[in-house]
Amino acid sequence: MEPAERSEERGFPRWRLARGAVVLPDERPPLAQAVVLALQHVVAMFGSTALAPLLMGFDPNLAILFSGLATLLFFVVVGGRVPSYLGSSFAFIAVVIAATGYAGSGPNPNLPVALGGIVAAGAVYALIGLAVMRAGDAWIGRLMPPAVTGAIVGAIGLNLAPIGVKGISGSGLDVGIGLFTVLAVGLAASYLPGAARRLPLLIGALAATLLYGVLANGLGLAKPLDVGRIADAPWFGWPHFATPVFEPSAIWLIAPVALVLVAENLGHVKAIGAMTGRNLDPWLGRAFLGDGLATMLSGFFGGTGVTTYAENMGVMAVTRIYSTLVFAFAGVVAILFGLSPKFGAAILVIPGPVIGGLSVVVFGLITAAAGRIFVENRVDFSRTRVLLTVGTALVLGAGDFTVSLGSFKLGGIGTATAAAILLYHLLRDEPA
Repeated sequence: MEPAERSEERGFPRWRLARGAVVLPDERPPLAQAVVLALQHVVAMFGSTALAPLLMGFDPNLAILFSGLATLLFFVVVGGRVPSYLGSSFAFIAVVIAATGYAGSGPNPNLPVALGGIVAAGAVYALIGLAVMRAGDAWIGRLMPPAVTGAIVGAIGLNLAPIGVKGISGSGLDVGIGLFTVLAVGLAASYLPGAARRLPLLIGALAATLLYGVLANGLGLAKPLDVGRIADAPWFGWPHFATPVFEPSAIWLIAPVALVLVAENLGHVKAIGAMTGRNLDPWLGRAFLGDGLATMLSGFFGGTGVTTYAENMGVMAVTRIYSTLVFAFAGVVAILFGLSPKFGAAILVIPGPVIGGLSVVVFGLITAAAGRIFVENRVDFSRTRVLLTVGTALVLGAGDFTVSLGSFKLGGIGTATAAAILLYHLLRDEPA
């Protein structure tokens, strides 16, 4: 990026009103659309962001609240230049359970100890961000050329694929509802008029939930939707805050998760850059810093560690709306959800196969983004170096190959990222 371009990108964008079907990061849709689009992003992240704290014994409402606050903090740190939503990170689950001895149900009695480790991981992550900012971004292109970037992005989508497939597997009704959800999203994205075409996930989820309600509540073909929980939930309620306790053993166990978050965020920023046609490498250090500070903020008050969410990348891919202002609105919506158990209950009523169908769509679009990177950059697959790099990374990601170092685990996304970078730079093309 030239100095003149950098000077134009100081401060926040002006977010001019978009005129075309594609809305770029520094553009914005009309206000009413932006609010509904923000709701769509919150729906996309809600299941995972609420599930991760439940698996660790954290308060899910607090996790939702701090996902909104984390997204706003990230938005400020990156100057509104990188469209991302931050939600609960699953990378912390194994080490938090190991550090606290959590039994798997109810509140975690050793929650403060886990929070100390999460804050430490956020601090390490933030320091990595500062180091990247100081060193500049020129090295990123050399470290991760398009062959490596595409491999990592594809590995992310394939690593998440089993979650979506599992969500629509089960009874015949589950399979039917899941596939109907995929079809409804596709039809909405392709055939609805005007602004409605920009809300395919929200419309698909609503249509599939209504169909499930007719079949389950009306005809008794499946477990009925528990709509009573919405009426019973209060409109306003403070989540349960907690403060960290810093124990060295837990810190040494949990803090290395920062390396996993770096790998995830790196792949996400690269994928978003490919989707938008923008070089976001100059903002990578700030993205790491923002994610690290957001994890520290969440951990200081009882929330989970956070990370940029692939689910929301999928939303951007299907809607082609990348406005960072929409993510600021999404953060505000999430904060309101976190303070209102009634709204949270309404989202949790969405049946599992509908969530699974939505996951199939968004994770599939992430995987397809890898193909776009390869095509647009004319990656040459006749080169052995490229074939081995891409093939190995995709298999490691799809198979969720995990490396364990004591209680620290590096999952499929992390191992695929490491393998893609190492293989590409260790191997050499055969002589002509």
